[in-house]
Amino acid sequence: MNEFEAINQELLRLIDEWEPILSRLPEDVLKERRNRQNRTVKQILGHMIDSASNNTHRIIHLQYQASPLSFPDYANLGNNDRWIAIQNYQDEDWNNMIQLWKYSNLILSMLSGMCPRISWITSG
Repeated sequence: MNEFEAINQELLRLIDEWEPILSRLPEDVLKERRNRQNRTVKQILGHMIDSASNNTHRIIHLQYQASPLSFPDYANLGNNDRWIAIQNYQDEDWNNMIQLWKYSNLILSMLSGMCPRISWITSG
């Protein structure tokens, strides 16, 4: 197994490990506990869903666009907080969010395994 395959396998392992942990979190932890960016657990998972979606788009674009690619700088333009606010993850159904996180990352894993290795080498 090469390094790339090992990373992909680790992603799949983490999905399997974290799905039941996330499912067991109590409501007060989901909505009240905050990190140093003042985000709740629900907002953090929502951000991770956004990241999986954005990375899926990046992988697809790598397959047909000339290098170097240019993507929006979500983190430094303040868009992370906008995306979280607009999508209102705080009030979304937690079980739906877990499943969206899980399947967004499974799709990301599937795509990364299907793409020719040369795309990753020449684009990064």
